[in-house]
Amino acid sequence: MRVATWMERSELQLRGLTPFAFTLLMVLAGAVPWHLPNFAPVTPAFAAMAIYYWSIYRPDKLPYAATFSLGLLHDLLTGTPLGISALVYLLVQGVLNSQRTFFHGKPFLVVWWGFSLVMPGMALVSWIIASLYFNTLLPAMPFVIQAVLTVLLYPLFGLLLSALHRHMVRGA
Repeated sequence: MRVATWMERSELQLRGLTPFAFTLLMVLAGAVPWHLPNFAPVTPAFAAMAIYYWSIYRPDKLPYAATFSLGLLHDLLTGTPLGISALVYLLVQGVLNSQRTFFHGKPFLVVWWGFSLVMPGMALVSWIIASLYFNTLLPAMPFVIQAVLTVLLYPLFGLLLSALHRHMVRGA
């Protein structure tokens, strides 16, 4: 029986951090607003894509505590009321953890279809909570645009996430 060296163990631990590290990068990318002509500034929900993916394929590497802290960081960076993103991310992660066996091993189109159902739900919950927080009915259009944009970008990020996942498990 061969014993893993310190370097091999360290590499495995770093590979295990890939879901958190990539989702952190997506939180940071999500803090930068995109300006689309004739629309309010919106940014795709990059972190939502990562949380969705990792909740299906590697939920053990993105625990609820990590998701919660990433949501709080997102709120701090974007000026969103503290806790909204954390709550929405945890809801999505909880729903996906219960449906993980359905999505795991399915073709990409099924996974994308699932994301196209989850993202509008995330947008709706975010809009309701934000409207309640500000005690006024906020315009829904930025939430709708963000949801549509995020769903349309998911295939590109899905490919990137799949490549990261393959790299992560290759060393294991």
